[in-house]
Amino acid sequence: MTTNRTFTMLKPDSLEKGNTGAILEKINASGFRIVAMKMTHMTKRDAEAFYAVHSERPFFGELVEYMTRGPVVAAILEKDNAVEDFRVLIGATNPADAAEGTIRKLYAASIGENAVHGSDSDENAAIEGAFHFSGREMF
Repeated sequence: MTTNRTFTMLKPDSLEKGNTGAILEKINASGFRIVAMKMTHMTKRDAEAFYAVHSERPFFGELVEYMTRGPVVAAILEKDNAVEDFRVLIGATNPADAAEGTIRKLYAASIGENAVHGSDSDENAAIEGAFHFSGREMF
């Protein structure tokens, strides 16, 4: 079953480079409605829990360090076919492989610093959104 919501997180490199506004503008221009959004700074415990699925991967420590080095912008987005459409909008994980005009092609520096997170399934979108937002924070 598909839903009309997905989760995204603008990663520390996006904020450090001053790309937050441009990325949010691209999201809005692509027909997504922001139903929840906040700037937050993930703790080590937060990042380890959020990325627990990757805990056995060799890059896990670097990922946690990266995601905790500065604030992020977490958001829940709404649109028909939200998860799939947002994955197309952000582009491939490796910005060198990302299609022209995608967020990662425009704003990511590398696989490790790839500017933005996007949920990969409806189930994960719900889990990830609930990690950052309570029901009363969504509009």
